[in-house]
Amino acid sequence: MIEYLSGLDTQAFTAINAWHVGYVDNFMWIASSRLAWLLCIVAVAVMMLRKGWRHGLLALIAIALVVLVADQVSSGLIKQMVERLRPSHNPNLAATIHLVRGYQGGLYGFVSSHAANSVASCLLLSLMMRRRGVVLSLLLWTVLQCYSRVYLGVHYPGDIAGGLLVGSAVAMAVYPLWRWCSVKLCGEVTAFGSRDACLVVSAVLLSLLVIAVMAIFM
Repeated sequence: MIEYLSGLDTQAFTAINAWHVGYVDNFMWIASSRLAWLLCIVAVAVMMLRKGWRHGLLALIAIALVVLVADQVSSGLIKQMVERLRPSHNPNLAATIHLVRGYQGGLYGFVSSHAANSVASCLLLSLMMRRRGVVLSLLLWTVLQCYSRVYLGVHYPGDIAGGLLVGSAVAMAVYPLWRWCSVKLCGEVTAFGSRDACLVVSAVLLSLLVIAVMAIFM
């Protein structure tokens, strides 16, 4: 059964990774980098601090916590236990895999810490704000982050799925803790309005635009 699922995973990876274009290579390379998160991080930090230092600091700590826990569980624990080679390190795929700029990533890939971190932070922020525009924009951002890892040849779709599960579980665990701490320390749960939602959505869309422009000149 495991071999069958692994075979399907490899087929799905090959189908996704086989399609590549020069401009898209550049786009996915930037989208997968830490630089791509800069505008979103600044926008969220500004939005949170506008809520007052207690509300803002508590929310930022919660977001940092889900990223830290998701990253440690995925990279520090599961990858070392499972020891599943990334496709970029699989000798059976060496002749067919498409790598961008020779990037291979670390030795093991299950589960994807990129996927875990992305969904953990985006899901927690979506739960906090509960605004349709925020949910849709952060969903788009998460999908891009996950797809880029398969496109770049450093993760199987199964690695991504595992990361999504880990990140979602962490976000769902931290969210009620954040609400409880908000009531205890601030007297109420932080309220987010339409202006806050516009800030987050604008940051995501602007980030995509910046990535698209930067990819032209790479």
